[in-house]
Amino acid sequence: MKGSLAEMDGRRITVEVPATSANLGAGFDCLGLALDLVNTIELEVHSRRPGEVELAVEGEGAGELVGDRGNRCVRGLETALFRAFGEAPNRTGWRLAMKNNVPLERGLGSSAAAVVAGLVAGNVLAGEPLTATDLLGVAADIEGHPDNVAAALLGGFVVSAAIEGRVEAIRFDVPRGLRTVLFIPDQRFQTDEMRAVLPARVPLADAVSNLGRVALGVAGLATGRHELLRALTVDRLHERYRARAYPQLPILVAAAREAGAIGACLSGAGSSVIAFTDSMAVIARIEAAFTAVAADRDLPGRVAIVAPRNAGARVLSTT
Repeated sequence: MKGSLAEMDGRRITVEVPATSANLGAGFDCLGLALDLVNTIELEVHSRRPGEVELAVEGEGAGELVGDRGNRCVRGLETALFRAFGEAPNRTGWRLAMKNNVPLERGLGSSAAAVVAGLVAGNVLAGEPLTATDLLGVAADIEGHPDNVAAALLGGFVVSAAIEGRVEAIRFDVPRGLRTVLFIPDQRFQTDEMRAVLPARVPLADAVSNLGRVALGVAGLATGRHELLRALTVDRLHERYRARAYPQLPILVAAAREAGAIGACLSGAGSSVIAFTDSMAVIARIEAAFTAVAADRDLPGRVAIVAPRNAGARVLSTT
């Protein structure tokens, strides 16, 4: 550890964090994938207005995100510093400039990206006393589960779970050539609301189906057999229940599969839908299928073609 809270004045750090897609169908709360859609956060420490948070946002969340200590990025930042120094930076002022490409409340990990950005920046300010494992555990505590934060922090395809109070995560690179086609509706869903529609218990047959699909899908991706995404992205634990609040979901998923997608599913808690392919021709067909369903079902939104990203959060500069 280096220095102290008092010695941070004037420090500047720029951090880049990717979007993420969690669950990937059957992997409810334990699978995540980093996507090459990033937020960039520039942080400056200043003492001119002790305790004040100044926030400027460009892109997603402009005019919505609030510059206070409840901001997810600030929460991550100050949690990392508290873990490092043993004291809360209550009198420290922050200036944050965010360039956000990750949509809010669309199942693409915007909250996780903010938390991870803050944690990484805070750890650098403190001299990097926290390991990647430490950061992952803290991020999971803040977010409530590790799937999105693990992928945002580590990049690539990540399997994660909280085991006996400790978060374990294994990541590996995504097979080369794999692309995702996202349908990102204008409609938003809050994670808490979409969790509230899930039952406390599910049929044994559904649980067994998901276990088998996750095992096959993870083994397939780890060994380069990405065609097994076809099995992995078929879920029986959460999507059917979330479709009650999001009736266009099964239609969008079916349309992507019929257009030739290797697999398709709800991204996180939604509202985005993610489809996978390794063919440029199929990308165009999936895009057309999503657009047609959206028009037919009165669901405004946009399509984005995004590559998986093997790099996680990165520090771009520090002074």
